[in-house]
Amino acid sequence: MALAIEGVALWDGGSDRLHSGPLTVRVEHGRVTGVGDDPELRAGARIEAHPGATLMPGLVDGHVHMTLDPELRDPAANAALAPDRITADMERRADAMLRAGITTARDLGGGLGLELDLRDRIAAGVVSGPRLVCAGQPVTTPGGHCHFWGGEARDEAERRAVVARQSATGADWIKVMASGGVITRGSRPWEPQFSQVELGQIVDEAGRRGLPVAAHCHGTRSIASAVAAGVRTVEHCSFAGRAGFGSDFDAGVVESVARSSAWVSPTVNAGWARRLEAEGDPSGFALRMGALLRALVKAGARFLASTDAGIPRVHHDRLADGLAIFARLSGLSNAAVLRSATSEAARALGLDTEIGQVRIGAVADLMAVPGDPLQDLTCLRRPLQVWARGRPVLETG
Repeated sequence: MALAIEGVALWDGGSDRLHSGPLTVRVEHGRVTGVGDDPELRAGARIEAHPGATLMPGLVDGHVHMTLDPELRDPAANAALAPDRITADMERRADAMLRAGITTARDLGGGLGLELDLRDRIAAGVVSGPRLVCAGQPVTTPGGHCHFWGGEARDEAERRAVVARQSATGADWIKVMASGGVITRGSRPWEPQFSQVELGQIVDEAGRRGLPVAAHCHGTRSIASAVAAGVRTVEHCSFAGRAGFGSDFDAGVVESVARSSAWVSPTVNAGWARRLEAEGDPSGFALRMGALLRALVKAGARFLASTDAGIPRVHHDRLADGLAIFARLSGLSNAAVLRSATSEAARALGLDTEIGQVRIGAVADLMAVPGDPLQDLTCLRRPLQVWARGRPVLETG
């Protein structure tokens, strides 16, 4: 039976304003088939009324790790958990994400392929969760960042072999650890792990297999090398130096990021809240990262909303909190921040013909929220209903 969601205002995922209601959105066979105030949109349909709510696209988190338990301080300790335990935990996380309005997510690293299996079971309707696209084992150096996931490579042949192995196991993306990271002992975020030439070899091999590349980049030199090598997304993009994130700011590299075809995936998450103030004043971290994000905005960089969910204390269902912090630090309008988690995210992930907007023909991944998210992002924390491929997710009284 068709579904008619009525009585709503509409944010379509692209514009700077709300389409005032009451409007009706008709859904058939999991796709939007009508939008407007024509009474015929209700004909023969099951009615779901949400008077006063805003209907909008479901959210996209561009960087998660489904296999990681955010309650474990050492993510490498996840490897000690039994696969059945990890799978059960992933299913709970996926369900919580969907209930929070996250209808699509990109998983950027695991070791056993369990997240790919979860992706397929969600797509088949066996378990509840957001649409997933997955990268599998990230390409890294021997003993490098996240080496425990099995993607170590010593030379060009091994780098290409890691890419080929991910393609063969059904990965949708390739992830490369262009710099060191925070969670791996002996790894330094500001130090490059691959040269521009080596990153280019990985991009080339991935391209031969029709796969885009996401590059983990904390250090400034790694950011510059990654965009020159042609990666599609720059993860973190934190301009890290020895004094911390944002401490090795380089205006020339900011301009090169903005001129490139890459999206910045800044992994701003709810965990940042505890780092924004020091004795009532903005912390050094907040000042540095705010200046960096505003410089990227001014230069014209494109953004893909992301959280790095799964790392310690970053929970998978808290994207809405991260978006509010992203807006505060970047100076972007609420509409621009929301686009980074909907229509712009869909473009970055190559899914823009399917998701990210409320329009005729799009997949009906939707959420209804109380109030106007263009005025108050906190209303995203309290979805009234979520629809995944046209099916309601939340129980309503």
